[in-house]
Amino acid sequence: MGYRRQDWLAYWLLKWLVVNPLFRGLYFGRTYGQENVPRQGSLIIVSNHASYLDPPLVANAVRRPVAFMAKEELFQVPVLKQVIRLYGAYPVKRGGADRSALRATEVALVQGWAVGIFLSGTRTPDGRIPHPHLGAALVAARTQTPLLPVALWGTEKVLPKGSRWPRLFCPITVRIGKLLPPPASSEKAELQQTTAACVEAIHALLDQGR
Repeated sequence: MGYRRQDWLAYWLLKWLVVNPLFRGLYFGRTYGQENVPRQGSLIIVSNHASYLDPPLVANAVRRPVAFMAKEELFQVPVLKQVIRLYGAYPVKRGGADRSALRATEVALVQGWAVGIFLSGTRTPDGRIPHPHLGAALVAARTQTPLLPVALWGTEKVLPKGSRWPRLFCPITVRIGKLLPPPASSEKAELQQTTAACVEAIHALLDQGR
């Protein structure tokens, strides 16, 4: 995984000419906790997920490129596939362990990327995380990378499941929590403990509301 120079330019143009103006202007966007984001080095960003808009909003909030897993079907959609690749997305097969996607995640972290992982694995109607997956904690344990909890508030109203077009003027807030250490090992109990801590942090941020 890597960016050519022209890809970096296109990434930042898309961020500052499209994503950030939409976030600030049409959705009255607020961001809290940006001082908690390491400016360099590998990082796993764990977040809730309620909308297709969530990946660019997370990257916009943390102010650094973030590579996201995305279901492979999205890479078959014209235009969208170019946009999500620009945002560092890479395909993952749903319904089972995708070892190639896990390897791509680990390679990205070794290269110093921030990697975004939605703990629910898919969108949820209220933005909460009822059944978190252990994948983020497993990658964190194997690479000894810290985890950064991020909560997206209000995005479930913008582009909920079943909607073809985004709704306008829905307030959105992004809250960034404190860094959490990676699990000490890949033992299941350790992964569950770290995942529970991530979910607790994200829900606490969500509960702060607007």
